[in-house]
Amino acid sequence: MTDRESTRRQVRERYGRVAREGEFGCGPGCCDGRQDPQSVSASMGYSEEEQQAVPEGANLGLGCGNPVAIASLKEGETVLDLGSGAGFDCFLASEKVGPAGHVIGIDMTPDMLEKARKNAEDGGYTNVEFRLGEIEHLPVADASVDVVISNCVINLSVDKPQVFSEIFRVLRPGGRLLVSDIVLTAPLPDALRESSLLYTSCVSGALLKEEYLKCVRDAGFSTITIHGESVFPLNHIISEPELINIIGKIPPDDAEQKRLAESIVSIKIGAEKKR
Repeated sequence: MTDRESTRRQVRERYGRVAREGEFGCGPGCCDGRQDPQSVSASMGYSEEEQQAVPEGANLGLGCGNPVAIASLKEGETVLDLGSGAGFDCFLASEKVGPAGHVIGIDMTPDMLEKARKNAEDGGYTNVEFRLGEIEHLPVADASVDVVISNCVINLSVDKPQVFSEIFRVLRPGGRLLVSDIVLTAPLPDALRESSLLYTSCVSGALLKEEYLKCVRDAGFSTITIHGESVFPLNHIISEPELINIIGKIPPDDAEQKRLAESIVSIKIGAEKKR
């Protein structure tokens, strides 16, 4: 098994467990088991009204932002959600695009798909469907989507340039991309960068901010806009004992700790495909 295959398997297993056992959180801001999904999502920009509008169990406390809030979705649009999980963002998008619109959720974890499809059935969503697939190889036709959204998922990919190329392929001319994701403003210490647990927690697989934006540009997108960014505190990441041990390996230098604390960032990015 190659390193990429091993990493993909670890991510699939981690989020399969989230779907089966109700554990929630991808890492930054959401891995502390003492928090509940509702309070986590509120801190990520979801209103109480949005959280109450979806079926119970759709909100697992995953994510690092609210891409639907910045997507300016219109009635009749086709929306694609990468790494759709239990369907939270898909269901919010469904209300925006209305009966004439269509929402497609893509997830590589069968347990998540099962959960999302049940949530869609329970909520009576007729304009939402969920497909099994990897975001590096989207099961979606060329130029068939108006908007692509994603919430703290692309950082988990083992081939991020390929993800953005696929997004560009499936978008119609004039289509747009809106993502919330984790990026770095400085390289991580080796002890963190080499941690598989931190990879599945949305941290050690994150790109430097400049590299991430370059992937978007190189895929062919124009009019790239940063809608906002915020630092994630270290104490949102170290609730699990193994993570605490990893952090403990970093030399207790105040300057190093401060640099690390400020280097893990949630960013909201928009981009367009030229007509």
